[in-house]
Amino acid sequence: MSVYDDQKSALEEYEFRMGLERGRLAVTLDLVTDALVLVGQHGVYCQSARQPGKPTMDIQMIQQCLTGAKELIASVMTEIQRKKRELQ
Repeated sequence: MSVYDDQKSALEEYEFRMGLERGRLAVTLDLVTDALVLVGQHGVYCQSARQPGKPTMDIQMIQQCLTGAKELIASVMTEIQRKKRELQ
């Protein structure tokens, strides 16, 4: 199933409130956040043998990548909003 079908209501809501680009980025940010939560839950069960109390290295790397992606998406949303304000 396409993300456009799967996330239809969220896309419609965010695109209406924020505009097409920022709305789609907002839905993307929600999806990345959901993925980060799932990876975090998985990390509870896959503990590192070398670092007790921490997730395995692959899960730590996935968390780092998803967190970085969230930061980049949020910065793009902020930049789009800033440019929009400048034009007004």
